Amino acid sequence: MTLHSNIIGEGKPFIILHGFLGMGDNWKTLARQFSESNFEVHLVDQRNHGRSFHSDDFDYELLAEDLKAYCQTNNLEDIVLLGHSMGGKTAMLFAAKYPELVNKLIVADISPRYYPVHHDAILEGLSQLDFSEIKTRGAADKALSNYVTDTGTRMFLLKNLYWVEKGQLGLRINLKSLKENVSEVGEALPVHATFNKDTLFLRGDRSEYIAQADEAVIHRHFPNAKIITISNAGHWLHAENPKDFYAAVMNFVS
Repeated sequence: MTLHSNIIGEGKPFIILHGFLGMGDNWKTLARQFSESNFEVHLVDQRNHGRSFHSDDFDYELLAEDLKAYCQTNNLEDIVLLGHSMGGKTAMLFAAKYPELVNKLIVADISPRYYPVHHDAILEGLSQLDFSEIKTRGAADKALSNYVTDTGTRMFLLKNLYWVEKGQLGLRINLKSLKENVSEVGEALPVHATFNKDTLFLRGDRSEYIAQADEAVIHRHFPNAKIITISNAGHWLHAENPKDFYAAVMNFVS
């Protein structure tokens, strides 16, 4: 089963992997900008997300193998690979396993270490959406606000809404599998996984995902890593400060 993607522009292959409960489309605006510098940008939906296939099985080994199959299907090599959060973990493992396919690696606001589960309220809120009663995006937002108070986070989550048929809303994500496998999302990169080529870690100055203490573990797995802090940005640094995020990525890849 091949992953769904949206391909923008032509030139050197540049793959972007979204985070947990996201989808490739979240990156459309930046992808268009990257494509203007002769990149063929692949906005990939990882399994159980967006328009990609659903599966009961979900872990980083599988996500990395999905990406390997995607590269083979599309004859992609020498890629620029960018991953955010969960997508960053997939990207790290993929680069360590298949360094011959990756030219440069960019990891947005995640470190190789273990993270405890912290999506409980979000997953509970999404599970409580009753689409026999909820018939509009506004109603879904109102119901979700009982669990997720931050408006920006709700807007991001509600991008998963779609019309299953006329008058019937649903979620694109495979919520059942993601709830059952949520502990996999925080898993650490395997101890011996390394990638020696150029790597860029970007962190938001208001985010706690990459702490000072993480720098040693980053350099252990990625000896040629640079770590850059994006100002005025939290965990969704690409959305909160797209200008500086874009500049940092372009400076690294050109």
